[in-house]
Amino acid sequence: MTDGEWGGEAGGVAGTPWGEPPAEKRDPFDDALALANGTAPLRARPGTGPGITTVTSAPYAAGAAAATSSMTGGGDAPYTPDDPFCPDDPAATRSGPSRPADPTPHTGTGSDPCPTPAAVPWHTARRLAARAVPGAPEPETAALGEALGRTLAAPLTALTDLPSFDTSAMDGWAVAGPGPWRLDRPADAPETGQPSGILAGHASTAALLDGHAIPIATGARIPSGATAVLRSEQGEVRELGDGGRRLYAPRPAPPGQDIRPRGQECRRGDQLLPAGCLVTPAVLGLAAAAGYDELTAYRRPRAEVFVLGDELLDHGLPRDGRIRDALGPMLAPWLHALGVEAAAPRPLADDADTLYAALAESTADVVITTGGTASGPVDHVHPILRRLDAEVLVDGVAVRPGHPMLLARLAPRRHLVGLPGNPLAAVSGLLTLAEPLLRTLAARRPAAPYRVPLAAKVTGHPQDTRLVPVAYRDDERHGLTVLPLRFHGPAMLRGIAAADALAVVPPGGAERGTELELLEFPWSAGWSAGWTPDRSAPGSPYDPTEATGGRA
Repeated sequence: MTDGEWGGEAGGVAGTPWGEPPAEKRDPFDDALALANGTAPLRARPGTGPGITTVTSAPYAAGAAAATSSMTGGGDAPYTPDDPFCPDDPAATRSGPSRPADPTPHTGTGSDPCPTPAAVPWHTARRLAARAVPGAPEPETAALGEALGRTLAAPLTALTDLPSFDTSAMDGWAVAGPGPWRLDRPADAPETGQPSGILAGHASTAALLDGHAIPIATGARIPSGATAVLRSEQGEVRELGDGGRRLYAPRPAPPGQDIRPRGQECRRGDQLLPAGCLVTPAVLGLAAAAGYDELTAYRRPRAEVFVLGDELLDHGLPRDGRIRDALGPMLAPWLHALGVEAAAPRPLADDADTLYAALAESTADVVITTGGTASGPVDHVHPILRRLDAEVLVDGVAVRPGHPMLLARLAPRRHLVGLPGNPLAAVSGLLTLAEPLLRTLAARRPAAPYRVPLAAKVTGHPQDTRLVPVAYRDDERHGLTVLPLRFHGPAMLRGIAAADALAVVPPGGAERGTELELLEFPWSAGWSAGWTPDRSAPGSPYDPTEATGGRA
């Protein structure tokens, strides 16, 4: 495997330990998995000498805890508080608003039996999540009404010609030969009043003679002998002395005019869509038109959400030191937008046995927990994973906010994604680990990389990737750009609620005009629909003056 396949991340996750093969000879996937499970040597911290600590191989290493930083110097780099794009503060390492960080983190030195694993680079973590399962489960047959949002497991092949007969494309008259034409009264037409002619869903059994015409509606079957359709606005009907009527047109009606011939769109047996296509409303319409009552598709992944925390309220205003649960109302609809079946989130108290029982009893493909991924006094996720003999695939990601996220395999084809408790940090974990995993389970193709220039400079973390809420904006110089939004702290939702996507900011930040990769939200259609938010409203998260350092 080449470095290019891994975005240039040579050396895997934590660099090359002393005595190890060079980075280009190792697989980053294997490195990351080994480090997450404590089965690979870790580089000692500065000042400890070249000694290497090797952790005993186990399904879940006893010392594996959420990484508090991707830096080997210990702790987060300082940031000036007045920086409008200041990365998250040290509180981002907590699993939730009420959870203090571990006051005695492991040092990772030779004398420490439980070294902390290095955080996985962000791009590597997403690839690990996408490769955590070999693919989607076996496909199944689903009625059209149940197939929306699934992925086709077999090509969609036409079961009939489309259209299945010659069809009128317009309201008017079916005519035979050159005009003028004598208007025929349909056999079933009433003796008085205007004849309705041939309607959609009804077919004329009589052939149309040369020089004759008959009224016809859009979608009706063309009678035998007709050569064209004359639109209603292009013809003039005149009464004859013998009580008959004649149709005149200012110009000839060429053969085939306004007739949709049989098989114009497809012939029976033609492949309409390949396997792997997402079943959208338009695909359902095409399938129905092509004769399908059901489709062969991969089932939607099933997810279960456990919201952890004694401090969370499900209604009313915050009170008595307790706060509202913001993640429960947000995660289930977000998962539905990703094509996932998810029941209402289940709140769980900060109790180890309660969490153990919930995880042991769950049959979901993916369990998503919120909070409890750090090493505070009520952070139970890591100990419970050890009790369940889970295999940790990712334990900490070099991303801000949200780096104490994790991914573990509970059983074959069953996984847990541990999200931090802060809202924006949880969204970061959802898009970093849960979305790639669920996409593979649903057999969905990954979205093509999408890059857009920045409308303003963004400050970056020295070593970690940052995920920053952005909104689309039109720029005279760069065209379509993305504007970084305020209120982007790990515990904030105001910025992301106004955002169209998260911008992937590399370590060190990015200048205005730099093209950044975007993680677009499933519902981001405001810009394409022509909607532009009011960026001048008081308190708006779109503050161009602040975002550009004083330049409007």
